[in-house]
Amino acid sequence: MVTTGGRSGGTTTKSRGDVAEERALQFLQDQGLRLVCRNYRLAGGPHARGAEVDLIVADRDGTLVFVEVRSRADGRAGGAAASVSGLKQRRIVRAAQHYLMRLRTPPPCRFDVIAIDGDQLEWLRGAFDAG
Repeated sequence: MVTTGGRSGGTTTKSRGDVAEERALQFLQDQGLRLVCRNYRLAGGPHARGAEVDLIVADRDGTLVFVEVRSRADGRAGGAAASVSGLKQRRIVRAAQHYLMRLRTPPPCRFDVIAIDGDQLEWLRGAFDAG
């Protein structure tokens, strides 16, 4: 969907999301994390709908981190962090479980959120769990 006019300047939602993901990745790399995979998603089937992880990164201690990146123009209506609903969390967990099944020995893992509200970036480590 292409937006026109207003503050978006004709950019798409996807392009704004790509910019937010790139900013989040750069931030995480600056913190010493290493990119493993970008935009991991399940393909096909009724259980795959919306099951995607924006970034998978490795922390310095070997923990595999599944990162959801959310961006909002400002912090109104709870801001970016509040937009990670229970349904969205379950979809991320489902994609993460699928990813981990591919590994011979899965490492410890956690679920983080990078919330970007306007110019403010907040890193929520262990924002939710798989349970």
